[in-house]
Amino acid sequence: MGDGATPADPGWYIALGDSMSIDLYPLLELRERGVVEAGDARAVGAAALLHENDDALWPEFTGRDLSNMVPGIQRLEVTADGAVIDSVLASQLPGVPPEVGEAARVVTLTAGGNDLLGGLFGGLGGLEAATGRAVERYGGLVEILARRFPDAALLLTTVYDPTDGSGLLPGASEVLGRLPMELLDRFNEAVRAAAARHDGAVVADVHRRFLGHGLSVPPGERWYWEPSPIEPGARGASEIRRVWLEALEEQG
Repeated sequence: MGDGATPADPGWYIALGDSMSIDLYPLLELRERGVVEAGDARAVGAAALLHENDDALWPEFTGRDLSNMVPGIQRLEVTADGAVIDSVLASQLPGVPPEVGEAARVVTLTAGGNDLLGGLFGGLGGLEAATGRAVERYGGLVEILARRFPDAALLLTTVYDPTDGSGLLPGASEVLGRLPMELLDRFNEAVRAAAARHDGAVVADVHRRFLGHGLSVPPGERWYWEPSPIEPGARGASEIRRVWLEALEEQG
């Protein structure tokens, strides 16, 4: 047990990574649908819901969150829209106070998707090179997290595919044609391999859960934010949270 916690200490949940975790896009969708008022800034992203469910929005998860599983557990969310793997290392981890890190009980990581998207600016060849870099950097990041948070359940999240396997992404495929989704598969295999190397880590397979809920189905059935379907919508945030909960339950 780290010096920052005792067996009776409920500790901390720390959220690291990109927009798969944040409130912004789910909240925008709820405002657009009139579910919440324009000035309502409630916490409805995946990380917030994992910590404390919004019972009015998602009654099926009433009592099923970290706040009920570990009463008193606190949340530190240092996620950021547009974050890449290096952002977690350079900007987010320094934002975790040592005493919080020592008392970490659960850590979620959503990272890698923006690294792959950034490679698109270099064409398909650039994407392949970006994937190789992302695989290497992700493995190094997980090594650091495992050492930094030795008493935490480390949930490593695979990157979803809004194209549902087609490789046809609006805004990119018009220029590049079909995107090579096998590169996304390669990165997600690296996420699974990183989890297998560490006893405290577990895969949260969002990629698998989201297949069939993207651009292959009508807009009302998608789990993504319609104006930019690389971002999670309200249902998407809840489903990411569901995958995390199931991963924790599986880990025991």
